[in-house]
Amino acid sequence: MQVSAAEASRIILQICMLAPVIPVLVIRDAAHARPLAEALIAGGLPALEVTLRTPAALDAIRAMADVPGGHVGAGTLITPNDVRAAKAAGARFGVSPGATPALLDACEAEGLPLLPGAATASEAMALLERGYMTQKFFPAEASGGTPALAAIGGPLPQIGFCPTGGIGAANAAQYLRLPNVICVGGSWVAPGALVEAGSWAEITELARAASGLQG
Repeated sequence: MQVSAAEASRIILQICMLAPVIPVLVIRDAAHARPLAEALIAGGLPALEVTLRTPAALDAIRAMADVPGGHVGAGTLITPNDVRAAKAAGARFGVSPGATPALLDACEAEGLPLLPGAATASEAMALLERGYMTQKFFPAEASGGTPALAAIGGPLPQIGFCPTGGIGAANAAQYLRLPNVICVGGSWVAPGALVEAGSWAEITELARAASGLQG
């Protein structure tokens, strides 16, 4: 079912408001997907971004799609084919590092709400013009960090951001203090070593600490 940019942005806003952190997950073995999702959800992080950076990503999304309490999305959407594959796998939302007309068209046509990436005022304005009021600020630290995002918020206070890129436990709260930040994205809540070891209880504790972050 087709979705407009404005409706997609409304849905994405609701997802971003579920918790202060969206885990950014690089999953190399689909067998880890379901217990990882359960561990993160148990820790209070229900919105999960599985990046399409590994051969296992789509199978991981399929495994996570029906985990109770979860909202699984597909990250690193680059092409319309990525969008169609993610939707078919059961993704409920998408995340992209940037935005192109073809990508936006595909997400709207497939009915996949998108959190589109922007790094400059011009990119943010172009997305806003199309109807996207909820955006990803990426790469956050490399693009100037909290000072840059605060500066963009001056003339564009109507845009809410999920900054991602270089964000961890040490600086997440600094971003969350900004009035134009809804949540942050980061991978620190699911370190690769813990995932490979199946240390789900430790990941739940990391998620619980992240879910308690405040600005």
